[in-house]
Amino acid sequence: MPRMTSARLHGWGGGPGVRADVVAIDGEPELAALLADADRDRELICRGMGRSYGDAAQRDGGLVLDLRRLCRTALDPKRGIVRAGAGATLGQLLAELAPAGWLLPVLPGTQHVTVGGAIACDIHGKNHGAVGSFGNHVRALGLLTAAGESLTLRRDDGQTDALDATIGGLGLTGFITWAEIKLVRAPAGVELSVDLDRVDDLDGALAALDAPGGPYRVAWLDLLGPGLARGVVTRAELAPPESAPSANAAPPANAASDAPPPANAAPGRRAGGPRPVTVAAKARIPSWWPAGLLRPSTVRAHNALRFHAAPRRARGRREGFGPHMFPLDVLDAWPRLYGAAGFLQYQCVVPRGAERALQDALERVRAAPAPCYLAVLKDFGPGNDAPLSFPIEGWTLALDLPRAAPGLDALLAELDAIVVAAGGRVYLAKDARLDPTTLAAMYPRLPEWRAARDRLDPERRWVSDLARRTGLVPG
Repeated sequence: MPRMTSARLHGWGGGPGVRADVVAIDGEPELAALLADADRDRELICRGMGRSYGDAAQRDGGLVLDLRRLCRTALDPKRGIVRAGAGATLGQLLAELAPAGWLLPVLPGTQHVTVGGAIACDIHGKNHGAVGSFGNHVRALGLLTAAGESLTLRRDDGQTDALDATIGGLGLTGFITWAEIKLVRAPAGVELSVDLDRVDDLDGALAALDAPGGPYRVAWLDLLGPGLARGVVTRAELAPPESAPSANAAPPANAASDAPPPANAAPGRRAGGPRPVTVAAKARIPSWWPAGLLRPSTVRAHNALRFHAAPRRARGRREGFGPHMFPLDVLDAWPRLYGAAGFLQYQCVVPRGAERALQDALERVRAAPAPCYLAVLKDFGPGNDAPLSFPIEGWTLALDLPRAAPGLDALLAELDAIVVAAGGRVYLAKDARLDPTTLAAMYPRLPEWRAARDRLDPERRWVSDLARRTGLVPG
């Protein structure tokens, strides 16, 4: 029996946390033995890097299975498929795959996510409109049920109910042990060609996100400045190797230095050449960081500087892949900037045609006493067949709000009502306060998912705090 330790766990957004027993898993035989020996009334949940913002990867008083040691990888270059242990991080895979000419097709805003977590949350990236979410590219995975049965779920075997329930299933169908992921070709060096537009309002941001250009699309919005939502929109694509920036392109702000690359970075040329595809933390945030330094006045000044520093229009800017894709990874534990109480991220999606709902939501946020320190808008393409997968075709808005801000609960309840009325939903991987009634209104295929889940785990041993709070797994 592996060693069990008691630990206080919380989501990436912080908060008070819960106490649970944690076991680090070395392999599937050890895990099967653990499941057989464990108290059958003890509820289980898996945990990787702990980057779910809320309570999706914890269980108060339960048994939490740490999968980070399951990190072996094997590349099949002929088929363009990597087989990765569930504990391998996306950053680890990028550092191994890029030198061989491959990339993961879907990447979120951080490289510090495990493969198991990426599947359980069906993560999406800036290029969802072009390639969909992470689960679209999972060809097969290994799933160990609570009964100790080892299943291989394949996309091409015609029996996809269990696979679809596991993708986006928040770790509630079983323990994901490995996955085979279809890759995309990457040019040597892996750099990006970026088009940029500075916009004055929400309509400008929506238009810029719909404009021709690269598939990696995102809008940063300033919700503390004048007007409703001025911002900066980028559209990026993989740049061909050895090509020079266009004549009107501004010099990249993150030019390479003569310092050696970080140990976990893919090899690359020095200054003037391609940069690593991963990002090393360059700023350490101490645990005693005072909460008062992150307040509306300082963020308002930072936002104004960022907005006015961006050109009104730029095309073909050459930028490093890692810094563009994972901008916040340069900070170590950046949620500490919000202080001891932490923050909530509210991410919703509304369908195309419901742009008025976005405007209503932003107006409510601007009028509320809770300040929004970070707002990001992206476009989504069609969703997939996974019943609990978050993306639907439309627009997704993510808002970072201090957990201790006055009136926060009332504000988020208003946003929920706007999203439900528009036919949208919130992202469960980032949720920390949704109730069962609202969940059912947002996810109409919930009964279908529950039926598949109960076939995989009839005793309902896989349970998280999120599952109990939202009624995903009834008590």
